[in-house]
Amino acid sequence: MSSQTKQSFTIGSRKSQLALIQTQQVHDELKAAFPHFSFPIISMSTIGDKILSKPLYQIGEKSLFTKELEIALEKRTVDLVVHSLKDLPTSLPEGMSVGAILRRENPKDAVVIKKGLEAKKLEDLPSGSVVGTGSVRRVAQLKRKFPHLVFQDVRGNLNTRLTKLDAPEGVYSALILAVAGLVRLGWSDRVSQILEKTTILHAVGQGALAVECRADDTQLQEMLAVLEDRDTRLRCTAERSLLRILEGGCSVPIGVYTQLIETHDSNSGKSEQLSARKKRVLRLSALVAKAANILGKRVADILINNGANKILDRLKETKKMELTQTD
Repeated sequence: MSSQTKQSFTIGSRKSQLALIQTQQVHDELKAAFPHFSFPIISMSTIGDKILSKPLYQIGEKSLFTKELEIALEKRTVDLVVHSLKDLPTSLPEGMSVGAILRRENPKDAVVIKKGLEAKKLEDLPSGSVVGTGSVRRVAQLKRKFPHLVFQDVRGNLNTRLTKLDAPEGVYSALILAVAGLVRLGWSDRVSQILEKTTILHAVGQGALAVECRADDTQLQEMLAVLEDRDTRLRCTAERSLLRILEGGCSVPIGVYTQLIETHDSNSGKSEQLSARKKRVLRLSALVAKAANILGKRVADILINNGANKILDRLKETKKMELTQTD
């Protein structure tokens, strides 16, 4: 590593319990790798945390869960911020960089059934049952397979949503949540059903944590390499490339599924992997990163050639009309 000029790096985080758990994970891994450095944590609320009266797609704002953190990063109030990668826009502010992407937790979606109900999965719920989710991606896919269910928006952190679900007088029979969030909070026992890719495709970057920092902070960039997971970076790079071309976000129902298949035809590839393991640092070559980007773009181009852009344009127009009616 280059000559060290700082001994303390401040980490920025959202205030939710899940965000702080995720940030603590990054803190602990950095502290283990660099025990003589300090990594204090500062938490703050974002636009998405503050506006709970509207569905996410109706807020009409990008960077719902990242903007305030990135402002603090730009002002050097913090040196790095921890995001759920699915919340991080595909185009970062000028001067910012994704310094590391950690190993991905299960990216699939889970069904959580209301306590006291006999149902174990969505198929068991009677017609008219209300399923809570704030994701248009989830609703768009699940409505096709479960037309007899009613999908209704639910906002708040996971604790709040689970409280609304289990309330005796509550309207919800089930929630759709990310498996990763439930696992990280220690609530795996609440998972009633994990939805397979044949039922629903997960969100871009779902299950992965990203660490954003200033692009010119070379010292920190080198340190963050200890957090990097090569396989997750490749998969998420391809997913984010697709999303960037389709210009998606919380307002459009874009789901993905990626799988990394290793090949061992190249001796250079083998030696690179062995070297990376030996150093316990996973680095991507520019060539491999470019290939992942190209893959995502090619898939997006295929979708556009098959009419995806027309569908997305109609959805965007629908969103504009809804925003006008609610303003």
